[in-house]
Amino acid sequence: MIRIDKRSTDELRNCQFQPDYLVNPKGSVLIEQGNTRIICAVSVIEGVPRWKKSQGVPGGWVTGEYQMLPGATTTRSPRDVSRGKLSGRSQEIQRLIGRSLRAVVDLERIGNNTVYVDCDVIDADGGTRCASITGASIALSLAFRKMLEDGDITDSPMQEHVAAVSVGIYKGEPILDLCYEEDSNADVDMNVIMTASGNFVEIQGTAEANAFSRDQMNEMLDLAQTGITQLTTLQTSIVNVPLR
Repeated sequence: MIRIDKRSTDELRNCQFQPDYLVNPKGSVLIEQGNTRIICAVSVIEGVPRWKKSQGVPGGWVTGEYQMLPGATTTRSPRDVSRGKLSGRSQEIQRLIGRSLRAVVDLERIGNNTVYVDCDVIDADGGTRCASITGASIALSLAFRKMLEDGDITDSPMQEHVAAVSVGIYKGEPILDLCYEEDSNADVDMNVIMTASGNFVEIQGTAEANAFSRDQMNEMLDLAQTGITQLTTLQTSIVNVPLR
């Protein structure tokens, strides 16, 4: 099968990172994956959520926020603030980002702090939630490195990198890293989040048209693991934070 952008079925879109993309955050990165571009930025605020205090849960907190700029898609999408509330999609994605990052962070090493990872989509061509997680992992690593340099922490809370990629079944074939046109016409759409050591954090898979078999699911997971291995290798090449 010849894909829209001439890639093979097991080929990632071209993926590039620009670390320290913003001046003020503790850590930031611009991730470009195909025509999808996202700015990920990390801020550290003293204090933890009220529920952690009331329940006596030790350590800090890591959470994500996700927004898509109005001009990120071909048709303008209103900002959530203009609607007066967060959209269900944005809420779902930012919870996913937070869960994914907390899976690889030792929260007790953060101290009494909340780490916010803001992911702002400036161009969307499919896979924005996955690219957000991949970029956020780099931004978080950069932030922890700066905190180490500044003496805010004594050990890196980052245990390993985490990355995500989309897979699906398009025109009857499993494919890796779907662009928007493939994603919007896929029979099956799946997002896979994994750690650098090869463990799964989350799998989101849905049959959009035809149901899929166990064998097809295994093929998609194998494709995802191949792509995530490449992404975590890229992350390591960008960030040199000592991992515990």
